[in-house]
Amino acid sequence: MIFEHEIPEGSRLYFAGTAKTKRLIESKASELLCAAGFEEIVTPLFSYHQHQGVCEERELIRIGDVENHAMSLRADSTIDVVRILKKRLGTNTTHKKWFYIQPVYRFPSIEQYQVGAEIIDECNLAVVLNEATAILSALEIEPLLQISNINIPRILSEILDLELDDFRHVNIEKFLSLKIEWLTQLVYLEKVDEIEPLLALVPDAIREELLKIKKLCMGLEYPNLVIAPLYYAKMLYYDELFFRVIEKNEVYAMGGRYKDEETVSVGFAIYTDALVEALHQ
Repeated sequence: MIFEHEIPEGSRLYFAGTAKTKRLIESKASELLCAAGFEEIVTPLFSYHQHQGVCEERELIRIGDVENHAMSLRADSTIDVVRILKKRLGTNTTHKKWFYIQPVYRFPSIEQYQVGAEIIDECNLAVVLNEATAILSALEIEPLLQISNINIPRILSEILDLELDDFRHVNIEKFLSLKIEWLTQLVYLEKVDEIEPLLALVPDAIREELLKIKKLCMGLEYPNLVIAPLYYAKMLYYDELFFRVIEKNEVYAMGGRYKDEETVSVGFAIYTDALVEALHQ
């Protein structure tokens, strides 16, 4: 029996203090992003292309349009933002920096509010990463910033005949069981100054990707930072440098570099719901 006051599990209800905290997060983010030259975009709730941005298609809430073409509720904003700007708006705008404040939805009834930003035709992840950390600083919090590179697990899976699922599920025991000295050091690598001694040991392809992490970190002023070179994101479009902002078991934000067709861009999403809970408490 479903009572009149019940709401579906996974959906969100904000009122009084939590609603005020949610609005504070969104207004601070909007103020900072606008000051940094970002324009706002609100994408449609319905999309034809979400299967290209979400790793698990079973997470999509599927419906049909009036001609019964398959579409879904917005489960991710990044790909839709990029494609709308390139294909729909086209010559109507040349602006490259955009942000959005809107929820996404996953099956069966998971509702998640986000603040996100994308910079089209940009390769330097530090540009948006600094914007994300500026928002956190404005909210007077300093969670852990984790820097990764998606190319490292991909290369390792090829040269060591490992499954990408080993990296998705952080199968440390399997990595250590191979008894490869440089791989063991990669497992425990956490600090920027630990990269340099490792460069002489790792294969050339891994060295190149580690240098990308080092270059990114050297351009950051955020104090609470660690490196996680073997972390593998569960998204389809991130293909290189990647970051997460975490506190204990909560993910407050994530972002990275990605490629849509021939366009390389960078972006991030802040998970408003997790921040509301942390800040309200």
